[in-house]
Amino acid sequence: MRVLISGGTGQLGRALLRTAPSVECLAPSRQQLNLTDFDALWSQVKLFAPDLIIHAAAMTDVDGCERDPETAWRSNALVTQQIAAAAQEAGARLVYLSTNFVFDGEASEPYHEFAEPAPISVYGASKLAGEDAVRALCPRHYVVRTAMVYDETGRNFVNTMLRLAIDHDRLTVVHDQFGNPTYAHDLALAIWKLVEQPSYGTFHLTNQGSISWFDWAVEIFRLAGSDIRVEPIPAADFQRAARPPRNGALANLTAAARGIELPPWQDALARCLAQRSAR
Repeated sequence: MRVLISGGTGQLGRALLRTAPSVECLAPSRQQLNLTDFDALWSQVKLFAPDLIIHAAAMTDVDGCERDPETAWRSNALVTQQIAAAAQEAGARLVYLSTNFVFDGEASEPYHEFAEPAPISVYGASKLAGEDAVRALCPRHYVVRTAMVYDETGRNFVNTMLRLAIDHDRLTVVHDQFGNPTYAHDLALAIWKLVEQPSYGTFHLTNQGSISWFDWAVEIFRLAGSDIRVEPIPAADFQRAARPPRNGALANLTAAARGIELPPWQDALARCLAQRSAR
């Protein structure tokens, strides 16, 4: 199987390459393939002739999307539309990485795959538009929603907390927004399992369990052996350009029905920090 991965240098892209089964992967960097150059994109798909495309690239700066909606819509919606059309033309299956931000966060329970999306940010709306394009243009698709992705390196919440702890003895973290911390390694393994079967549709892939950002930070520092003081604050006290969903927790119904479940988030975090320490 030949697999084309967009966003191959991102944290999920790197995890997909590390965990790939016996397949031929092509994961061009942003410098090697500008996805907004649609002629180049179509040429790359035609030249490589993939059996599967995993579209993991996106503009994920939620506040940046709010400040620059034109770029967000082009990066997250229009690029995805072109990739979906190119995948269908090439006869390739398509995995599209989406987000819990497609929901408004007002539900009292985690969102399952059949819940009605209602994004409250440009990021969420542009990613939902990408979902719509994939469903319309490429019938053999896997729309994979996930949340709070992190790994040992790069820019993510875990590494930001540990970096800030070096120069601070006190941090404040939002306590009234919730989601599923998801280890990129576990997410990648789940995606590879998912594409082993021709069972298409929408899937929620996150590590099991949900938690507030504050409690996640507390557990990060506990496992890291840090005695930094972490204080909870309401989201209203943390000024942002975009408003994240209050309840961003996702429930896995459709992948679980096929025997695909990620480990609990606590286990995933412990493994990530162990890998980080070993680097």
